[in-house]
This record gives sequence, C-alpha cells and structure tokens, in this order.
Amino acid sequence: MVDDTGIDNRVGITGTVPIEVLYAAGRRPVDLNNVFITADAEADIRTAEAAGFPVNCCAWIKGLYGAAHRLGIREVVGVAQGDCANTHALLEIWTSEGLRVHHFEYPFPPSRIRLDSELQSFGAVFGASRAKGEQMKARLDAARNTLRQIDDLTWQTGQVTGGENHTWLVEASDFGGDPDAYASRAATFLAEARARPEARPDVRLGYVGIPPICDGLYDFLASVGAGVVFNEFQRQFAMLPRSGNLTEQYLRYTYPYGVSARIADIQEEIRRRRLDGLIHYVQSFCFRHIQDRLIREAVGVPVLTLEYDRPGPLDGRSRTRLEAFLELIRGQARRSPGAP
Repeated sequence: MVDDTGIDNRVGITGTVPIEVLYAAGRRPVDLNNVFITADAEADIRTAEAAGFPVNCCAWIKGLYGAAHRLGIREVVGVAQGDCANTHALLEIWTSEGLRVHHFEYPFPPSRIRLDSELQSFGAVFGASRAKGEQMKARLDAARNTLRQIDDLTWQTGQVTGGENHTWLVEASDFGGDPDAYASRAATFLAEARARPEARPDVRLGYVGIPPICDGLYDFLASVGAGVVFNEFQRQFAMLPRSGNLTEQYLRYTYPYGVSARIADIQEEIRRRRLDGLIHYVQSFCFRHIQDRLIREAVGVPVLTLEYDRPGPLDGRSRTRLEAFLELIRGQARRSPGAP
C-alpha cells in the first residue's frame, strides 16, 4: 500500500513494538501475526517451507515469513530481544533477501534507563522525536480507553464474549494500520455491546499464553457454558494497563520480560475477575512451553494446557479434554462449602 506521494509507507512488525513511534513518523505498521492468522495461514506456512524453513520450526515464524512475502513487505521491525531466538534467524533470512530490517530490543532484566534509551534510538531511526511519539501515545490512548471498556464488559457483565474480546484486543497491536478508523469501529461495537442483555457463564475462565493458532476454541467453550473473561497476552498487546508515558507503557508490558511479571499479572486478574480456572495455550517448538510448570505452581486454580502446531480447527481430543476440565471445575464448586 502506498501513501498519497506514491511511497510504500508500510513497516511489517514481528511482534509488539512502539507503534506510536512508527505512526508519528508517518509510517503504517502491519502486524504480520494478524495478517498470517486471519488469511490462508496454511498457505503462508507452505511458502516458508518451500523457501527452506524446517517443518519442525514454530508455525508462527513461518507464518510471519509467508505473510510478508504475500503482501510484498519490504521493510520490517523485528523484536530482537524479548521474543525468541527464531526471530533472530527470521531477520537474518529477510536481510539476505534484501528487505530493510530494523531491530527493537526489550532490556532483560527490565530497566527503565535502558528501555528509555532504546526508545530514543528507535525514534531516531525513523525520524520521529520523542515528543511526537508521546503525542501519538495520547491519541492511541483514547482508543485504548474504549478497549478497556470492552474488556470490562467481558468480565463484569458478560455483554462481550471472550472471542470478541480476543479479536478486538489482538487487532490493537497495530490498530489495523488506521487508528482513527479502528477507534470509530470500536466505539460503535461498544455501544452495541452495552445494549445487550447481561450474560453470566457458570464457569469463568482465563486464557493465558500466546493467541491460539487453532480455530473455534472460544465458540466451543461458550457452547458448553464456559466464558473466557480474561485474555492475558491479548490484553497486554492492546496496552490496557494505564501508563503516563511510552517508557512506562513498554516497561509494564509483561510479554518480553520473563515469566515472573506474567505470573504476578495473572494472579492479580484471577483475583479481580474471579476466575475458576485457566487454559494455558502453548505453541509447539516454543520455549514458553517450559514455563507451564511455573505457571501451574503459582496460580492456585486448575490449569489445562493445550498445545497446537499448525493452523486448523479445534480437534476432537481437545474438545474432550476441555469438557473434562470444565466438569472438574464444576465438581469442585459442588463440593465447596456453601455452594448451591
């Protein structure tokens, strides 16, 4: 896509980066994760495998490559620190193919000074001052406030479903390339949701881990009386926790900083949203699978771990496991003192 001057202003992103800086610089960020999973995902994976990516590599990495190829993206920003080693190799492939590649690094362990320096450097690369970046943050925060209300209707009244919550929050990773249009659509949806009757699922679930590569999870859970009232990473991608400036915003973002910050956030939301259990989604060949044990040990509610490799529908085995998990939770509720 080109702007009014005929210049392609798109910048593909492999994960959450300071989109405020990109928008302030007149660029259009394109989250390749969203492009991959909302189109012919299997075709994007086949494109990557035909280009030499191994079969036993994370499907999301292959999807990013295929999506960029399909859209003709020629410039990308990759999360070189704070995501995974596969991203490093992906950026090397893109460099070898002539794409213009930029890096963004989240400091580990978290450091306000180092993150502030990284933001300054990132702005300098794209020619956007820190002041312009902060102005864009204020503009995007208006849309995020609408998303915060959509999220509240998910866990407080049930007027927004877990699947709708997932979709709106995930899309906020780049605001669809047009923040004003996105904000308008979100405001319209919020008004429609407020007019719905309240809904109270008998089992209140949290979804933790990266967004699912399988289709139909949220719909299936709703069909058996369970509501997903907390989407962990989706909420983080949308930057719903309030912050005063860009450094604070990206320092509070839990995704790149290890499991301890995630666990603290999950524990708080379990309490605040009164969750009965968690579904922990893990992607095949992803290092985050190793953290499953730490999450299970810390959260204090039942946890069901789902693992998928390639895109596709929710399979029969997973449906059976989910039904058994819900029966376990309902059985615990019946046995607890004072339960109806």
